[in-house]
Parts: sequence; structure tokens; C-alpha cells
Amino acid sequence: MVVLLFLVCLTASTLGAIAGFGGGVIIKPVLDAIGVLPATTVSFLSGCTVLAMSVSSLIRTRNNGVRLQVKTSTPLAIGAVLGGLAGKWLLQLVLSLSGQEEVLGGIQAVCLTLINIGVFVYVCNKDRLPSTHVKSPLAAVLIGLALGLISTFLGIGGGPINIAVLFFFFSMDAKEAAKNSIYIIMFSQISSIGTALATHTVPAFNWLDLIFMACGGVGGAILGAAISKRLDSARTEKLLRVLLIIVTCISAYNVVQFFLL
Repeated sequence: MVVLLFLVCLTASTLGAIAGFGGGVIIKPVLDAIGVLPATTVSFLSGCTVLAMSVSSLIRTRNNGVRLQVKTSTPLAIGAVLGGLAGKWLLQLVLSLSGQEEVLGGIQAVCLTLINIGVFVYVCNKDRLPSTHVKSPLAAVLIGLALGLISTFLGIGGGPINIAVLFFFFSMDAKEAAKNSIYIIMFSQISSIGTALATHTVPAFNWLDLIFMACGGVGGAILGAAISKRLDSARTEKLLRVLLIIVTCISAYNVVQFFLL
């Protein structure tokens, strides 16, 4: 099974590094669909993988010519950290109220499906829609708060939600949005994992699974950085649209699997 986990994380992290997804938005629904691990374990291991991928990706792409807008992304990242705390609390609340991993997984799948559909519709029409450029650090923190809450609850690291927000609120192109999204994801995952450790809510997991998944994340970051050099913003955006379609289909399948099968 560890080879399968490695391959899933390697593929997801490669694509995530290019598009700014971080990989979690692919890892989470794919592993849920396969059904090899409980939903909470998948969320935690996915978060660890995404953290390994995001750190590696930022190191590999530090001199690739794409601007990291620190003054914009840092307040977003701070908000994401705070939102991550709220997201972790919400995750535990839903789990305690439902009492079943399957119910939690189904709720996550429904939310992820709806979010991906919304982001896909926006990305396809963003050139015809107005955008803005938020300059207030406080507003950026509040936006990051919402991002962190949603991404931590869903166990996806941020993914397409980050990209849509960076497109709309900060007028970034696809490659800028990808790099800055990964920067935000890194802080969000540090918060999420740190909270789980501090509150002793880390689910049971196999260390070998974590090691292979994290290695897949690092390998994906390296491959993604190499491929990204050959792509312009237009091609990066096309990849983003294709990934959104794929992930939406997988998430919709998971809704059926958790609630109807």
C-alpha cells in the first residue's frame, strides 16, 4: 500500500506545485475514493504531505522569476493560521457530533465538490468578471482566516480556493497565484499540524505511510518546479481547469460512496 500512497502523493504534488493546489485537494479525494485509510487519518497525512511539498516547492522556485508577494501573502498566511485553528476545532466538532468517520468524509466530499464547481465556473469566466486588488492588511487577514478554516476542515491545504481568491481579490496571474498560494498553504499546514499535536488529536497512523507520502510530496515539488519553468501563465491556467474537472468528478464520486453505497 505504501507504494500506492507514494505514487498518489507524487502525482498530486507535482500537479499541485505547478497549479498552486498544494496537492491536498487531489490527495484527499483520491485516498477517500480508494478507501485505504479513515477520513481523519487521510486529512492529517495529507496535511503533512502538503507541508513537505510546499516547503520544498518554495525552496526550488525561489529564483524562478515569479514574484512572491510577501506583503500581500503574509497577512493572508497569518489569517490562514488563525483559520486553521478554527478549522481543526470544526473538524473535531463534526466528528464528535456524527460519531462516524463515514459521515465526516461525506460532508467533506460534498463541500469539496461544491467549492470545486464554484471555482471552476469562476476561473472559466474570470476574464469577463471584475477583480480588485485588496491593499488593507486587515482585510487580507480576514480573507486568509476564511481560507484557513475551509482548507483545514476539508484537509486539502487550500488548493483551488486560494487560487480563486488570489485571482479575484489580488489580481494575480496564474503563475503568481500558484506560487503565492503555496506560500499561504505552508503556513496553514504548519498551524493545522501544530494544533493537532498540541491538542493530542492526531489520529492513529502508520509511520511508514507518512514517510512514503512525505517523500512523494517532496518529489512532486521537485518535478513540479522543473515542469513549471516550461509553462507560461496561460498553460498553467489550462492545467488548473483540467485539474478542477478531475477533482470535482472524484469528489462527486466520494459523495455517492459515503452516503449512498
